[in-house]
Amino acid sequence: MTWILTRSGKRFDLQSPSAKMVDAADIAYSLGQLCRFNGHTGAFYSVAQHSIIVADLVPAEHQLQALLHDAAEAYVGDMASPLKKMLPEYRQIELRVWHAICAHFHIEPELAPCVQDADLIALATERRDLMPAHPDAWECLAGTQPMAARITPWSPTEATTHFHYRLLDLLATTHRARAAA
Repeated sequence: MTWILTRSGKRFDLQSPSAKMVDAADIAYSLGQLCRFNGHTGAFYSVAQHSIIVADLVPAEHQLQALLHDAAEAYVGDMASPLKKMLPEYRQIELRVWHAICAHFHIEPELAPCVQDADLIALATERRDLMPAHPDAWECLAGTQPMAARITPWSPTEATTHFHYRLLDLLATTHRARAAA
């Protein structure tokens, strides 16, 4: 078996994902339930909330891609980055899922540089606000400053709701812009 059953009752094939298998509500729900850092934060903090923060940090034309930049985790889970780097086959599966998501939402699979930068700013802020103090440097954050604002974690329900409404709003804006072109 290479497929999972999503909350909406859809079958999502991890070996051969397609755009038609992707569901916005499934992504919102799953990311709202999924805790960042394998749950090693001081309070529950979801991938959905992280994604909203990243979207808030980029220009309007990149917000949909920023909001969805971790959407594959709704189907494959949020694996710790050091472990993910050790499992190249996992990365390939995640990449196939990402491409199906991009096809579904009509976004470019290659993350815009501003999205990559915003993801690091969010990570630096999460480290400061949500992780235990520790002297070791995170090499990926060299030269990256956290946001001035502090993160107040949302409940899974709040994160799911905010993410879903933000996604629907961005999709409406994107589709209006496409129709006007």
